Amino acid sequence: MHVRLSNGHRVRARSATNVHSTAIEIPRQWYNLIADLSEATNERFIDIPEEVIDVYKLWRPTPLIRAKRLEKLLDTPARIYYKYEGVSPAGSHKPNTAVPQVYYNAQQGIKNVVTETGAGQWGSSLAFACSLFGLGCEVWQVRASYDQKPYRKLMMQTWGAKVHPSPSNITNAGRKILQMDPSTPGSLGIAISEAVEVAATNDDTKYCLGSVLNHVLLHQTVIGEECLRQMEAIGETPDLIIGCTGGGSNFAGLSFPFIREKLSGKINPVIRAVEPTACPSLTKGVYTYDFGDTAGMTPLMKMHTLGHDFIPDPIHAGGLRYHGMAPLISHVYELGFMEAISIPQTECFQGAIQFARSEGLIPAPEPTHAIAATIKEALRCRETGEPKVILMAMCGHGHFDLTSYEKYLQGNMVDLSFDEEKIKESLAKIPQLLA
Repeated sequence: MHVRLSNGHRVRARSATNVHSTAIEIPRQWYNLIADLSEATNERFIDIPEEVIDVYKLWRPTPLIRAKRLEKLLDTPARIYYKYEGVSPAGSHKPNTAVPQVYYNAQQGIKNVVTETGAGQWGSSLAFACSLFGLGCEVWQVRASYDQKPYRKLMMQTWGAKVHPSPSNITNAGRKILQMDPSTPGSLGIAISEAVEVAATNDDTKYCLGSVLNHVLLHQTVIGEECLRQMEAIGETPDLIIGCTGGGSNFAGLSFPFIREKLSGKINPVIRAVEPTACPSLTKGVYTYDFGDTAGMTPLMKMHTLGHDFIPDPIHAGGLRYHGMAPLISHVYELGFMEAISIPQTECFQGAIQFARSEGLIPAPEPTHAIAATIKEALRCRETGEPKVILMAMCGHGHFDLTSYEKYLQGNMVDLSFDEEKIKESLAKIPQLLA
C-alpha cells in the first residue's frame, strides 16, 4: 500500500517499528514554511543540489525509533518515537545546514568561512563540511563550552579548523568584553560578534550561522520531511511533537513540515518547544526587534529576545545559551501554532539517565530538554490513560558531554536560573525603533 503526502511524495506503508534508511529515500527538496504564512509568492519547496544530496547520503535518511523500553519503564500507554540525528559524522543535526552553506560558498569562490559555536556541534559540522569542499574554517567557541568540552575542539581541529575561545583577544569585540569582565563565560551572542567582525574585515571570508536565520531552518526541514514519510509508513500520526529550542534550527527542522500538514487540516498535533529555565527566550523574553549578536553588528531581527547583551549562566546545554529565538519560530509562536515551556537542567539530566538506561543512547545535553518534556507527558498519559503518540526530536548524541553527566551523577550539578534584574537590564538596552 502507498500513501501520499501534501508535498506530492508517495511512501510504502510497512509495519516495522523503527524506520531506517531502507524504508524511504532522502528528500529531494527543502520545505519553505514562509510560503504558507505570507501572501508573498515564495516557492514552497526548494530543490536540494545533487552535490549536497551526495554528502547527505553519508548518513541520511536518519532513523525514526520507537522508544519501547522507555515506554515500559514509565508504564505509560503513550507511544513514544524519536527522530535520531546523532548518526551524522558530527553527531548532530547541524551538518544538514553546514553542508549546503559551505557548498554554496564554494560555488561562489569563497576561500574561508568563520562562525561561532556553543557546545561545538555547529562548529564541528562546519569544519566537517569545509574539509569536504576545501574551504578554510575558523571557529569562535563560547568560553564555557570550550572549557567543558575539550574533545569538540579536537574534533574541529581534526577536520582542519582553527578554534578560539570566545571572548578572545583577537577581535575588538572580544577585547572589549574581556576588559569589562575578564572571567566571563562568554555567550553565543559574543562569539557571533567576533566571527562577524572577522568576516567583515576580510574580503575572502564569509560568515556562516548555524541556527536562527531562515535559510538555516529551511535546510533543516530535511528532518521533518523524512519523518513525515516514516510516520506515514508505519501508520502513525503524532498527537504531540516536542523539541528543544536554543536558536531553533533543530526544532524547526522537525516541526515545520508537520505545521504545513496542520495548516492544510490533515493533522492537528500539539507542537511544544522546550527551553532551559536559565535562558528562556520564548517563555520570558519580549517579541521585538533586537540584534542577533552582543556587539550589535548584525541586522535587527524581530524575535523573542532576552536582550542582545544578556549572558546566560553556563548551563551544560551550551547550544541553548542564546539570547534570542529564530524570527520564523517567533512568528509561528505568536500565531499560536505552537507552545513553549522551560525546564531546569537537573530535571533534564534525570530524564537523560532514564533514557540512556532504557534506550541505550546517551543524549547531548540539548535534547535532554525534549526528553524531560516527553517523560512529563508520558507520565501524564499514565494518569489519564490516553494512548498519545509523542514524537520527539533527538538532535544529537552526548559522547563529548560526559563531563556533564559526571557532574550530575556525582551530585555536583545545580540548577542555574535566570536573574530577573539581569534580564531587566538587558531588555532596557534593546534598540528603540521610531514608529
